[in-house]
Amino acid sequence: MVTRAFDFDSPAGYRLSGRIEQPDPPVRGWALFAHCFTCGKDGLAAVRIARALARMGIGVLRFDFAGQGGSREDEAELSFAADARDLVAAAEAMAAAGMAPALLVGHSLGGAAILAAAGEIASVRAVATIAAPFDVAHVLDQIGDDGVAAIEAQGEAEVTLAGRPFTLSRGFLDDLRGQDQGARIAALGRALLVMHAPRDEVVGIDNATRIFVAARHPKSFVSLDDADHLITRPEDADYTASVIATWAARYMPAVAATRSEGQEGDVVAEETRAGKFQVAIRAGGIRLIADEPESVGGMGSGPTPYDLLGAGLAACTTMTLRLYADGKGLPVDRIRTAVGHIKRPGQQPADLFTRRIAIEGAIDEAQRARMMEIADRCPVHRTLEKGAAIETMAGDPPAPAEGVAAHARDMRDEVA
Repeated sequence: MVTRAFDFDSPAGYRLSGRIEQPDPPVRGWALFAHCFTCGKDGLAAVRIARALARMGIGVLRFDFAGQGGSREDEAELSFAADARDLVAAAEAMAAAGMAPALLVGHSLGGAAILAAAGEIASVRAVATIAAPFDVAHVLDQIGDDGVAAIEAQGEAEVTLAGRPFTLSRGFLDDLRGQDQGARIAALGRALLVMHAPRDEVVGIDNATRIFVAARHPKSFVSLDDADHLITRPEDADYTASVIATWAARYMPAVAATRSEGQEGDVVAEETRAGKFQVAIRAGGIRLIADEPESVGGMGSGPTPYDLLGAGLAACTTMTLRLYADGKGLPVDRIRTAVGHIKRPGQQPADLFTRRIAIEGAIDEAQRARMMEIADRCPVHRTLEKGAAIETMAGDPPAPAEGVAAHARDMRDEVA
């Protein structure tokens, strides 16, 4: 899983700062996350839930609304209507990048914002709210009577919400009061999941009831039990994400095949710039992470290059043995190969790969011994044993797909 920057322009022309949580393959679909009014894209709930969804195969864009975090701009319009428009702009930017969101997730006022924006995003099939208010004017309660009075009297005033200062205008208040969420929810036309904690002291549970009643089917409600409004406990964020991922699975697009005909044969490793050694690898239509252990300066976030080399030998051995067993009609139920690697100073060759092969099935000792011999004929084994030439060049040329089919052909030749 990789986190990367994803900035885009709002309809009003200011720049919005976002982060993409890129899941490991296969990618089940894409989601857009809207943070709570006082939180920002880097708030605990936004980060934890987005990353938990990414671990489950759902990529997520979380971004700062205007006036928040990395999206602070003097010309930014701070309003609920602007937040809804910026969600539409975020979805359009995702779609242009090949990541059209099928799922919207919104926390607190962000939940109200996704309900307002969903009708304008054609790709969205499912909407999940977390501790969302039914009436967006609920924010006025958090501002307080004195704060509202100061804004009304002065045209704008600075108020403190969740320990942070916000300068709010009379137009912001009028915008909140003018929203008709009930009509929007009734016309949503998407599957809806309402998640709320019964003892939420910021946005009462009655808000979830009103959202649920206003919505048409398909709709679902899940209690967040004793979670707090900001979902500050990691276990609550993980639970919320797991429920959303499971519920939304039926509304996600089908997972595309990872290997397609004519696909380029290159394996590509590119720095993520997260940590000293972490790289994102693209191979066979999927993505994975490689890294080094913490003991040598890495983050321990993925297999090492030697792990991947050993994995190639283990995979090739297992595939070759399966091809042989099936070709000979042997009753082999399962094959498992484990590969280790060590350096032997002062010996030639210095690299030693140890291979342990377990074969389950009703085969006799002669058949088992023959399969062990066949293991030495797997193409990767022979490549490592004989060595290979490596040609290095500058640039980024596309590779032909020949290498993709070559391994399967070599296995067939070896066991023929």
